[in-house]
Amino acid sequence: MNINPLVIPIFIPHSGCPHQCAFCNQSIITDKVKTRITEQCKSRYKSPKATLPSQEQIRQEVDRFLEYKGSRQEVQLAFFGGNFLGLEPDDISLLLSYAQDLVNENKINSIRFSTRPDTITRESLELIAPYPVSTVEIGVQSMNDTVLKMAQRGHTAKDTIKAASLLKLYKSKIQPTNQIFETGMQIMVGLLGDNDETALDTAQKITSLEPDFVRIYPLIVLEGSLIAKWYRQGTYKPMSLDSCVKLVKEMFLIFQKHNIPVVRMGLQSSDLLQDKASMLAGPWHPAFGHLVYSELFFDKVLELVHKKIAMAGICPDTEKVGSCNTNLDRHVSEIILTVHPSSLSRLRGDKNHNIKRLKDIYPSTEFQIRTDASLDKHEIM
Repeated sequence: MNINPLVIPIFIPHSGCPHQCAFCNQSIITDKVKTRITEQCKSRYKSPKATLPSQEQIRQEVDRFLEYKGSRQEVQLAFFGGNFLGLEPDDISLLLSYAQDLVNENKINSIRFSTRPDTITRESLELIAPYPVSTVEIGVQSMNDTVLKMAQRGHTAKDTIKAASLLKLYKSKIQPTNQIFETGMQIMVGLLGDNDETALDTAQKITSLEPDFVRIYPLIVLEGSLIAKWYRQGTYKPMSLDSCVKLVKEMFLIFQKHNIPVVRMGLQSSDLLQDKASMLAGPWHPAFGHLVYSELFFDKVLELVHKKIAMAGICPDTEKVGSCNTNLDRHVSEIILTVHPSSLSRLRGDKNHNIKRLKDIYPSTEFQIRTDASLDKHEIM
């Protein structure tokens, strides 16, 4: 996949959406309209043109972002926050033509967008084929039909399977042109009716669809959403931060096992999402992904320590290593952990949480932290 491109987001909140999903209020997330959506789409996949950006607005946003391009070689224009292939065909072509002009002017390299799985059809893919679309992200959310129904998504897991198949076929057709094309899938955890078992099953099923990358979002209760109403009524209980981090960690490991990159975990930090008037509840943290990586590093440290204990004969049974902590303290006065410099904060954890936990487990053992730039960013010695 493209390494660290500059992604310029153009938000089209609710545009192309057949209705408002139970968890959604894109107008809050994109900071375009801070009031509740009062007019719903009157027909399937038809949206008011007033929500679409003009060519001049897109150009201004591109020019603003290009000031921060730095050394990055790839620049992508991204249509987010709506259901791109659910727009009227003329609107799709119009927005893509605006982007094509920017490609011709060498301001951007390619286009990406997010869309619902049930809008990916042979006809919609033929419509985008003439344009340099490099990335399509599918809003999967769940592969459990009961969970999807309760979220009022209006599509099923079969729609996602069909969409993935069509995108693979599309990719094979454009490969002779040497055009880069990737498929991403977005998952949401904490939906009504969802639990650890169904979420992990969703992750397993998505691996079989072989996306190029995934994003995992925790459900945050946003003002103006149907979930907010259920939350106030007491019929919906959001996940705690700790339980959500642990679940997303297990999902990450599933994707890692199948060599599928997880490019984001958690919503992007913004002042608006920290506004209690907009965000009512849920496992929100400004560095949610960092918390997940810190848990992964903590698990790795324990695994390495346990192996060392077994090799030293201090506690041959690694399955019962917890009972050998006293022996460790008696035999090992210091443990040195070495990581890549960029992984130092992940090893230490949020507010040094991991080091504190290690001291709780091994109270008489001193942990020293060192860095080595020659190590892989996910490696611990």
